[in-house]
Amino acid sequence: MPSASAVSDFYRGADVFVTGATGFVGVALLEKLLRSCPDVGNIYCLMRPKRGKDISTRAEEFPKNLVFEKLIEKHGTDVFKKIIPVAGEIGEENLGLSPEDRKTLQANVQVAFHCAATLDFEANLKTTVTINLLGTRRIVELCSGMKKLKALVHVSSAYVNSNLKVQIDEKLYPVPESANKIIEMASSLSDAALEEATPKILGDHPNTYTFTKALAEHEVAKGFEKFPAVVVRPSMITCAWKEPVPGWINSKNGPSGFFMGAAKGVVRRLPVGKNLVYDYIPVDVVVNEMLVSAWHTATNKPKEMPVYHITSSTCNPFRWATIEKRIPQQLDSLPLKAAVWYPTLKLLPSLTLFRISAIFVHFLPAYFFDALTMIAGGRPILVRLHKNVSKSLGRLAPFIFQEWFFDNKRTLELHESLSPADKETFGIDIRSIQWNDYFEHMHAGVRRYLNNEEPKTLPAAKKKHRTLYYLNILVQIGFLTSIWFCISRLLGMTMASTFWLYPVLSVLFNLL
Repeated sequence: MPSASAVSDFYRGADVFVTGATGFVGVALLEKLLRSCPDVGNIYCLMRPKRGKDISTRAEEFPKNLVFEKLIEKHGTDVFKKIIPVAGEIGEENLGLSPEDRKTLQANVQVAFHCAATLDFEANLKTTVTINLLGTRRIVELCSGMKKLKALVHVSSAYVNSNLKVQIDEKLYPVPESANKIIEMASSLSDAALEEATPKILGDHPNTYTFTKALAEHEVAKGFEKFPAVVVRPSMITCAWKEPVPGWINSKNGPSGFFMGAAKGVVRRLPVGKNLVYDYIPVDVVVNEMLVSAWHTATNKPKEMPVYHITSSTCNPFRWATIEKRIPQQLDSLPLKAAVWYPTLKLLPSLTLFRISAIFVHFLPAYFFDALTMIAGGRPILVRLHKNVSKSLGRLAPFIFQEWFFDNKRTLELHESLSPADKETFGIDIRSIQWNDYFEHMHAGVRRYLNNEEPKTLPAAKKKHRTLYYLNILVQIGFLTSIWFCISRLLGMTMASTFWLYPVLSVLFNLL
């Protein structure tokens, strides 16, 4: 007798293949499959040795990931026997698969999820072509030989069409060059020649990531001529909204990375357009849409390859102005025991103002604390960290003060096609998300999952937080007084006669 969940029924006994299983989305997908589709068959995970660990050792580490806490509490660790690591590499010929493993996958897999990609916006074209484009072509070739395949789900990005700078629809857009031509150039040109030619090749694409991911979608479209396939396009993927725990996160990309730096007292300024729309999407919603879109595509057999936006900009837009006033409260209520200074995060309206401000609130303190660290025999890291942040913001510049509106009508229609039970278990409608509450959970998740600080450390963290608060005030007073003293000397006047300088300096410093 079928259950009330058509989606769970779809995965009953079905063997699944996953690439990128150890990444943010991949590990969330495994957790959801094991928890909400308990009768799923084997889950084959393409993995490679890393940092001296073979794939079996890496697979044995899955239960240690905190995302599985609730799953283990309910079902124990036996559920992980369903996860079968398969040796391979997305960037190698034939995916680096042995003939035996290839035969096993093609004989058994019914649903494939392609999550693996390089997300590095600074990666050169050769790297992104090898992984994002050729890797997808290899996945399509593998799926072409899968005898039982019901659906391939390709995880793309809403920003593959960010070069359009208009409202973007859930459809496949033309690309300026053929994949074969780009692959040929990447393989035949020298590194120097390819680097020189890259800006012209990219055209109006902001980086090699969006360019190669756009080309990869067309590889999946070619596969659709042979087997069911679907493209899902998430925007910036952030912490869990509801599952398995609100706020769960293991990625430092996007706002979680800035909250992590702010909570430590290291990142104190953030350049954003407070009233611009930024498109964030919770990871659990992304995973739900992956599972639902596979079921829907396999069941309905559409004549054209479906494309779904997993986005928020057109149905529940987020603006930083919404949470700006609550950020200080969040930083005060959940401080870190590992904080190096009193935390604060101020939003600045331009990159220029951010860079000026960073000199005073990021780099000068970083040089001071790194010097103290070196004197104490430690390893200085703050200056290097802020240089990396500055470099990262340079890469993100095309995205920081630009808003896009990603139409998601198909996703909302897909949600309405679900039964009440599946809407509850595999919900993909984020119109009810409350961004204030969501970002509070994000901050708590950053503390717990990125900084590894359990709730029991909170009393000690609050005690340190109070101490840092008073130290921060003293340092600010000392800093402004020093500048006041220097300016008075340069003017040949006494500090008493230039008392007006102190409030002026306070106002100016507050603007930074």
